[in-house]
Amino acid sequence: MQTTSGTDTRETHALIASDKVEGTPVRRTDGDKIGTIERVMIDKRSGKVAYAVMSFGGFMGLGEEYYTLPWGTLKYNTGLDAYELNMTEDQLRGAPRRTAEGHDASYDREWEEHVHRYYNATPYWGESDPLSTGR
Repeated sequence: MQTTSGTDTRETHALIASDKVEGTPVRRTDGDKIGTIERVMIDKRSGKVAYAVMSFGGFMGLGEEYYTLPWGTLKYNTGLDAYELNMTEDQLRGAPRRTAEGHDASYDREWEEHVHRYYNATPYWGESDPLSTGR
């Protein structure tokens, strides 16, 4: 299926525009909603999607918490029409957080390594990355 807006292609069978990812629910395999994708973060050098920022909890924008999820931890599930993430609520509440304004230490490689270790995710950067600490 292909959706278009004017002459811009926003979705094909394998690709999706970032504005269509934003607002997509994140659910567990059983369908329970965990949160919503607020934005995606793309590595400027490689062009790889590095993270998704997910909102969790709150009501009408109040009390929401924001989490940086390594992109590799999310899988799109067509049956759920959502990104799938299987974590318990306790695991999620213990995850590294960020503020609604995006303040976190994500510009620091040690913080990024901590996030990837927490989610047991393969980092999006390679060994040849000049910012890599080599660990």
